Order: sequence, then structure tokens, then C-alpha cells
Amino acid sequence: MADSAGIQQGSPAIGAAGLVPAAPGAGGTEGSGAAGGSARIAVKKAQLRSSPRPKKLEKLGVYSSCKAEGACKCNGWKSQNPPPTPPRTDQQSSAVNLQEPCRSCSHTLGDHVTHLENVSEEEMNRLLGIVLDVEYLYTCVHKEEDADTKQVYFSLFKLLRKSILQMGKPMLEAQESPPFEKPSIEQGVNNFVQYKFSHLPSKERQTIMELAKMFLNQINYWQLETPSQRRQRVPNDDAAGYKANYTRWLCYCNVPQFCDSLPRYETTQIFGRTLLRSVFTVMRKQLLEQARQEKDKLPPEKRTLILTHFPKFLSMLEEEVYSHSSPIWSQDFLAGASGGQIPIHTGYSHPRRHTLQANSCFFLNRYFLLCPCIIVGEKRKPSEPLPHEENKRPRVVGDIPMDLINEVMATITDPAAIPETSLLSAHSARDEAARLEERRGVIEFHVIGNSLNQKPNKRILMWLVGLQNVFSHQLPRMPKEYITRLVFDPKHKTLSLIKDGRVIGGICFRMFPSQGFTEIVFCAVTSNEQVKGYGTHLMNHLKEYHIKHEILNFLTYADEYAIGYFKKQGFSKDIKVPKAKYVGYIKDYEGATLMGCELNPSIPYTEFSVIIKKQKEIIKKLIERKQAQIRKVYPGLSCFKEGVRQIPIESIPGIRTCGTNTHTYIHSNCNTYTHFILTRLPVKKTEAPGYYQVIRFPMDLKTMSERLKSRYYTTRKLFMADMQRIFTNCREYNPPESEYYKCANLLEKFFYTKIKEAGLIEK
Repeated sequence: MADSAGIQQGSPAIGAAGLVPAAPGAGGTEGSGAAGGSARIAVKKAQLRSSPRPKKLEKLGVYSSCKAEGACKCNGWKSQNPPPTPPRTDQQSSAVNLQEPCRSCSHTLGDHVTHLENVSEEEMNRLLGIVLDVEYLYTCVHKEEDADTKQVYFSLFKLLRKSILQMGKPMLEAQESPPFEKPSIEQGVNNFVQYKFSHLPSKERQTIMELAKMFLNQINYWQLETPSQRRQRVPNDDAAGYKANYTRWLCYCNVPQFCDSLPRYETTQIFGRTLLRSVFTVMRKQLLEQARQEKDKLPPEKRTLILTHFPKFLSMLEEEVYSHSSPIWSQDFLAGASGGQIPIHTGYSHPRRHTLQANSCFFLNRYFLLCPCIIVGEKRKPSEPLPHEENKRPRVVGDIPMDLINEVMATITDPAAIPETSLLSAHSARDEAARLEERRGVIEFHVIGNSLNQKPNKRILMWLVGLQNVFSHQLPRMPKEYITRLVFDPKHKTLSLIKDGRVIGGICFRMFPSQGFTEIVFCAVTSNEQVKGYGTHLMNHLKEYHIKHEILNFLTYADEYAIGYFKKQGFSKDIKVPKAKYVGYIKDYEGATLMGCELNPSIPYTEFSVIIKKQKEIIKKLIERKQAQIRKVYPGLSCFKEGVRQIPIESIPGIRTCGTNTHTYIHSNCNTYTHFILTRLPVKKTEAPGYYQVIRFPMDLKTMSERLKSRYYTTRKLFMADMQRIFTNCREYNPPESEYYKCANLLEKFFYTKIKEAGLIEK
């Protein structure tokens, strides 16, 4: 185990064997390593299963209960506590025969196997496999030094012994069965890839998928440190929780790799975020350290991927693993526009497939070199459903078929089908140029600040001076001394925009975590670098930085020149933060407007414009397809030449099939029947004295006509409520015997007759 020689605490158990974890109790050092131990077990089982039937019965007789008369209670090798030395099974199997007396009772071993006379060869071979697993676990119990691990091995040893006696299948008795946490590690990494990288071109996205597969593969082979080792390293951690997960990992993932009579599961499929948090930091450090040490042994074409892209991938994943608000761990996580997840499969069927040559030096190198040989999960066929589809939300009537969505997605991601949008195009996003420059490494973003506790960093101090100069030039109304004091104040931080090693812009801010908001103090980009989308991209980076730090509100005082910029970035004068939270904390500026912005932790702000652009393209393509299906030219209406003054809208050929939405249909119908009734102006005070004292909510047809033009009536109920108000007001102001009262009743009846004919309400 991890505390034996040759295996570091929490290390990947690659040792000399490569590709497989250390065998239980062997520490990865026995014989030719873990792979050799696993291979020897497999060879032993194959030899025993090919032996003559009498030899098989002799082997099973040692572990079976006595069936002799006299109610013998002998269970074969029945010691509850294993003797100080393990049995020499190789010599025992050749020396024992069925006529020999049992060592625990006076009956022959033949009396122990009378129940196996009519058992099939397949069932006997299964029992023999359990016997060899029992002997292997017996050895593990004696070699293991860690008390917690030894206890698990002994429990599994007794479980397998019981399965032989009862001729049943080993079933682990636990309060919970796999999976132990949802979403699983594999699902979380799938969500992470979809959440952070779905916007990338297919080639780059494929690279990320390979890194994700490689990472999941390593977790499945990771040798967890024992609970006692973890207590020494992290004394304040949840010891009970880790011990429970460690026990589950041994029973369901680690031991079954060598004892195949036990059901085996992948670590990444039955464990979730809790286990990943407990191993991620140590795992990341050791993997990257080993990569740096053995970089010269990597093939040149893989060196950049492993030494550059993999560390960045792990850093981004680490933020999501330890963030309390990361959406990738939500069971309601929605996949990207394609409607599906990126399939990352890491499962394998049997440890014997790891009997490849174990002379590769580094796991990443091996992973890419052996990819054609080692199939890490089968590829899903296009016709097969995605693994998570059964958990998706129920389809809504009118939903667009998923195959149509996928077809459209294929066209908008195909460079040949849709050319790249020009940066000067009116359709390009404000931050598109800045985003491309960041991807090419032209610009960088860094959150920096002054510190009184750490040794000054020359580069950071130079950047702070540069920020002070940019703010002073771009904000001439602000005193230079005031800007300098805040930029160098340790309580303030600045998101700096660096281009060619110099500062060209930044956002200075102060975080108030206890109050739940951040105050933006200065925001500026140098004049000769403006109108390039840098300001928008700066703000988007600042939003993502605060989401990671779980602060979801911005406040700022904007002058008349900055209000437009902040409105474009999602700020408004409607402040969501309670006044008691920020009064006395933020600085007041005379003549400025207080604005606020509420962040949504589910939005990747730096890629938001790309996502919106894709959605627009999808809708555009769907509309084009729909129009191509229904486009038909109808002849003009001739009924008006014959004296007809008006007809129902729905009777016009093509109206029902043209795909007109409900809003337009309601608008057209309401418009027709408003003019069909009459045109009436609002009531004048001179014509009806005291009218507005009696009628608190006046309504008239002119007002309704104006509301129709402005498309105020988005539902039928709004239109009918205003019309009903006219009738109600008329009856309320006029006496029942008046002509006006009677006309209101007649008009109301006529109105409802017409809207029933139009189908706006049920008849």
C-alpha cells in the first residue's frame, strides 16, 4: 500500500510497472511490480481452471464445510484470525488429496466436497477463482502495516470465505451502494470541458478532450494515501469522511483490480467532488513535477501539449474543483448549444489488459504512444444516445428536434460553410478583437496590488506605476495624488491589461467580501488603444475573477462620460445591493451616478459574446430552413373590389401556415376588432363633470389603438381587460336607464361574439 516501500503518499502507482496501480499489500514492489503481481494471479487462475476435476475438488475441499454425518461444524480452514504465517498454497495443492483427513476435523476432505459432485465446470471455476482471491487477500493481510487498510483486507477475506461456503456471489454489505456522490468526477470533468471549451474550434476542442481523458485515466490509477498518512499531512481535514471514501475505494476500485471475483467500478464514475478535492492538490503537484523531470524523454510533438497545455488545464480545473459556486457540479448543469456532452470514457473491463510491456518512462508519454493499442472506452456511434440523455428535462411541445439542432450546429462550426466574421463587420462583438489577441498572446490580464507583507516585486511595481499614469492621463478630473494613493493602497487591487510588457489599461477595485459587493474605483484604457474592445474584455475578466471569489455585485460611481460604457457592461441605476450594505463603505463622488451590476455565476463572461453569436446563427439557420419549407406565393384578394369592406385576418390564404407567432396574431385580430367597433376619444372633463372623480382607471379606444401600435398587448388577457374596462366604466358612471348604459351592454355582447368567432376565447 501507500505506506510501503516504493510508493509515495498519494502518488500515482506507476512505479516500474507503469499504467497500473500497486497491488494491495505489495506496495508495488513485489516481484516485477504491480503488473507482474496481477499477471501472476491471472496465470495461476488459468492453470488451476485447466486442471483435472479431482485437483479442483482437492483445492475446494480445504475451503468448504464438512458434510459428514454427525453434524460436523468444520468449515475447512476456519481460523477467524489468520495464523502468523500464510499457507504455502503451491506445495499444499500438490500434497493434499481427498482421502487425507481434514486438519480441523477427523473427516476426509472428500466429505467436504460431496455437494460439488454435480456442479458444472463453469461454477467450479468460479469458486476456484474466489479461492485464489482468498489466498491473495490472506497474503495482503500479513504484509499490510496500516491498521485501517488491514481491517478492510480482512473484512474482504472473510466475505470471500463466506461466498465459498455458501456457493454464492460476493456482495459487499454497505449502507450505500455506488455511485456515492452525484455528479461523478467523470461527469464533472465532462461538464468542465463543455463549460469552458465548447466555443473552441473542433481541433482545439479535441486536444482538450484528450487532456481530460488523460486526467480521468490517472485518477482511476491513483493510489490513495491511507487515512493515517492524510491525518499527518492535513490534520484539520474531515478525517471521518476521508476514511469512509478510502474504505469504499479499497472495496470497490482498488482490490477488485486483482481479485476479480469482487465487482469492480471506476473511481471517476462512483466518486464525486469530495474525493477529487481530497486528492487534487497533491496529485496535480506530483504529476507536473514528474513531467518536468522527464521532459527530455517525451516525443517532441507531445512536449508542448504536456508541459504547456496540461498545466493550464489543471489550473483551470482546480479553480472549479475548489470553488463553492462552480456550475459544473450542479446536477442541473445544461450542456452547450449542441445539446450533448463531450463523451469522455475511461472504463476498462479487466486488469489483465495491463500486461503490456512496462518499460515506458512517463505516464503522459505512455498515454500518447500507446493510444492506438489501449482503447480508453469505445467511441459512441452517432446514432447512439448520449449517456446523460435519460436525465435530461422532458421535452416541451414545440421543441426543435435535436437532430436538426445538431445539423445546424455542424454548419455554423464548419469554416467552409460560414466564413470568419470580419473584425470590422457590424456583426462582430465588441470584445472579439481583444479576445483573439489574448488567445494569440498579444495581450495579458493580471490582477495585481501592492503589499506591505511581502517583498516588493519589481515587475508588479512597474505595472502599478504604469496604471497610475494611465488613470491620471485618462481621468484628468481626478487628483493625481488621490489616484496614486488608491492604486498603491494594499486594500485595493487592479486588473491590469498588459501589451508588449507595458500597461495599457486597467480597472482598480476594492472588494468587500463581508458586504457581498466590490467597488470599482477607476476604469480606463490609454487613448491610442481604445475602440478595440479592450474595455469590454477587461470588464468580462473582472466579472469572472469575482465569480471565482464568490462576490456577485459591483457598485461604482460613474461620471457623465462613463455612464454609456457601464450600461453596455450590464450596469444600471437599479441597485440590487441593500443600501445598508454599502453606505459608509464606498466613496461618494459629487456629480456622479451610482450604478450597480449583478453577476450570474453560470455565465462565462469572457466567452459570452461567442455563445450569443452561435445562438444567433442557429436561430438564423432555423428560420431560413422554415421559410424554405413554407414559402408560397398566394394570389391577391379580390373580394374588396366586390364591395366587401373587411374580412377576418385568419381567412387570408397563407396566414395560418406562414409561421406567424401568437403575438402577431393577437395584435392583428385585436387591431381588426378595435376598429370594427368604433373610434372614440378619451372623455373630456367639460363633457362629463366629475367623471375622473368617479372613474379611477379610465380607458378609451384611442388609448387602446396606441397600445396596439406599440405592441403593448403581448397576451389576449391584456387586450380583453382594457376593452372590458371601457364597458365597466360606462356602466359605473351612467345610470342603468340611460342610453349609454344600454349601449355598453349591447357593445359588450357584440364584442364577445366577435372575439369568439376569431378564436381568441373559447365559445
